[in-house]
Amino acid sequence: MPRDLSKPKVKKHRLRRLARLLAALTILLVLAAGALLGYLYNKPLPPVGDDIRSRLLDARGNVLATFTTDGRSRTPVTLDKIAPELIKATLAVEDRKFFEHTGFDLKGMARAVLANLETGERSQGASTLTQQLARNLYLTHEKTWTRKAKEALYTMQLEMKYSKDEILNMYLNEIYYGHGAYGIEAASRMYFGKAAADLSLAESALLAGIPKGPTYYSPYTNLDNAKKRQGIILSSMVQVGDITAAQAEEAARTVLSFKPQGEKNTVVLAPYFRDYVRGLVTDKLGISSDELELGGLDVYTTLDPDMQRAAEEAVDKGMDSASELETALVSIDPRTGYIKAMVGGKNYRGNQFNHALATTRQPGSSFKPIMYLTALSTKAMTGLSVFNSQPTLFHYDNNRKTYQPKNFGDKYLGEINMRQAIAASDNIYAVNTIMTIGADQVADMAAKLGIGSPLQSVPSLALGTSPVSPLEMASAFAVIGGSGIRQPVTAILKITDSKGNLVYEAAQTSGEQVVEPAAAYVLTRLMEGVFESGGTGNRVASIIKRPVAGKTGTTDTDGWMVGFTPELSTAVWVGYDKGRDIATADGRRAAPIFAEFTEKALSNVPPKIFPIPDGVVSVYINPESGKLATAACPEKELETFISGTEPTEYCDEHSTGGETAPVEESPADPAKEEHSLWSDIKRWWLN
Repeated sequence: MPRDLSKPKVKKHRLRRLARLLAALTILLVLAAGALLGYLYNKPLPPVGDDIRSRLLDARGNVLATFTTDGRSRTPVTLDKIAPELIKATLAVEDRKFFEHTGFDLKGMARAVLANLETGERSQGASTLTQQLARNLYLTHEKTWTRKAKEALYTMQLEMKYSKDEILNMYLNEIYYGHGAYGIEAASRMYFGKAAADLSLAESALLAGIPKGPTYYSPYTNLDNAKKRQGIILSSMVQVGDITAAQAEEAARTVLSFKPQGEKNTVVLAPYFRDYVRGLVTDKLGISSDELELGGLDVYTTLDPDMQRAAEEAVDKGMDSASELETALVSIDPRTGYIKAMVGGKNYRGNQFNHALATTRQPGSSFKPIMYLTALSTKAMTGLSVFNSQPTLFHYDNNRKTYQPKNFGDKYLGEINMRQAIAASDNIYAVNTIMTIGADQVADMAAKLGIGSPLQSVPSLALGTSPVSPLEMASAFAVIGGSGIRQPVTAILKITDSKGNLVYEAAQTSGEQVVEPAAAYVLTRLMEGVFESGGTGNRVASIIKRPVAGKTGTTDTDGWMVGFTPELSTAVWVGYDKGRDIATADGRRAAPIFAEFTEKALSNVPPKIFPIPDGVVSVYINPESGKLATAACPEKELETFISGTEPTEYCDEHSTGGETAPVEESPADPAKEEHSLWSDIKRWWLN
């Protein structure tokens, strides 16, 4: 029977067709893969939150923060600012082959697939750092095949567009470490109170374990779990050769010191100022919240980063973190009206309410300079005007009402002048003053200085019973320190859009002269006495090595220190949110905070005297008689007056034969007054 020779030919023909088909499919797959890679390479990645969020910039153009609603307050750091041990620990436990693979751990993925097939669930994964980064940046954490497919595409794009170091850097700045801390810098400062660059091996191993389960492995919520996870990571580092077994054992035995949970731990500078600017942008400038969040705006502000750090450090040093006592500090440049520093509370993480803007706090005696400025401006009184400090019942409103103030500690000084009254914060003198010049005039003066809160025109206004905000007080004192010129309080200099186009720019102004310069200067000289012997600010005078004028203020619920130098006008407030009474020691916290801030904020600025305007006369007077001193007077004091209000009579109480002679060195011009102030500067410097 002949053989069928057609069957082998058919079989060979089919094999050739199959080979050609496989070759074609391979070519198509290669072309498709190439097309896909080319598409992914050229296709831009979705914008990352921080790429489209608007940014807050300080006075030097440095980025302070981004405007967010998700609570993420990051401070990105470069790899060289992260401890090498932390980087090694992260790679050892999360992705040992990070620098070898192209975004996917194929062996790990195969093991995960087999495990999932056995259980019938998607319970395991083998995500690389790049995959985790893609998920955190662009996707949710749901376990679906659709999400995994998108994750794979984003992973390939990340690997194509960024170097391994860049991916690692983004990951360490993005990953969540629990309790609101995103990124290693925020986590390091929250848990250990130090920069990521300063982490030890033990600290690094513990932090590297938290992202796997930020709640489960947090040392705040479960220290045992955190330590067990730390041990696993140290073992992994030994396995890959990063450390020795001895180093791992030593790190595991190390007792770590954690910052108390809830302590101030944000690494974002000026969070209260950021929120204040947000309010200005949306409420005053008509920019929507959506545009501010996602419009890529750059908001250039007046904040000085060094002064802001000085403010935050002064608050940290001056406040008790365990107490519920709150504080606020705001500082303005009198020459420009620019806000240079703002602290709205002692711990933003625990309380986001900005106390610097609160208009519900009574300024107490810190309001008195505004009243005395009114008296000096009307020329109805001078620094030598005398009232009797004694228990007094005042009648007002056409004798239909009475008011009886008291001095602190029931201490009454008898016949005193304005300088003495300001230094001692005498209440009786203050009420006598407002009864002389009228409460309405004082309220008008406060409005001129920038206080917009409603004030009651009653005798107690002299003692600061009408509530105002720390920002208003700093603004008002800035006018006094700025030679009577009121500059608009400014926080935002300009705003540009994502393309650099100007959206808003603050108006340029030379300010408005609302107070006679001579009156502002005379009051300034009187307020300097607050920091001299016998003044209420004397106990912090040794901290400040420069000319400074100010006033303390204390009520049952509030403690204040408001003052200024030629460069800064600063208000500090302390008190309780619930309005409960403060202890004497609590009220005295404001002055040291003011002094610490002022000196540190101006540490690189040479001391300056307050500029002496025209219309000022300085003469020597006899403190007993209040008249011009003569050569025969045993005591002489230099006093400053608005020209035309100085004494004209010479003291005759110490002359012999009825003759009087002026003091030969009595200055009649600002040059000699400046010489006297320079003597004060040398005294401050050597104090």
